[in-house]
Amino acid sequence: MTELSKQHCQAIANGTTALSKSDSEKHLKQLNDNWEISENGKFISRIFQFNNYYETMAFANVAAMVAHQQDHHPDMTISYNRCHIVYSTHSVNGLSTNDFICAAKTDNALCL
Repeated sequence: MTELSKQHCQAIANGTTALSKSDSEKHLKQLNDNWEISENGKFISRIFQFNNYYETMAFANVAAMVAHQQDHHPDMTISYNRCHIVYSTHSVNGLSTNDFICAAKTDNALCL
């Protein structure tokens, strides 16, 4: 379990700026290797692969539970055997620590 997964998302204060590229890359190193930062540095994403639709939907529901508990919601694209998750913080027009916290918690959910 990473330090990020032990944290809880915090409300973003008005005027908060997005994480720097350096800070984003430091946080990324704490996640599973399958997470990527977009070229523009505004979001992180990962594609989760499964054996069938049931497993995919079960995972998507767990990811939704994490999002609900943290009050920080990703964009998700779901197909038969994969779920693509994208985290970004719209209020800062880029990445915040909340994105990395939720990514870490989502990774941990796979270990349950």
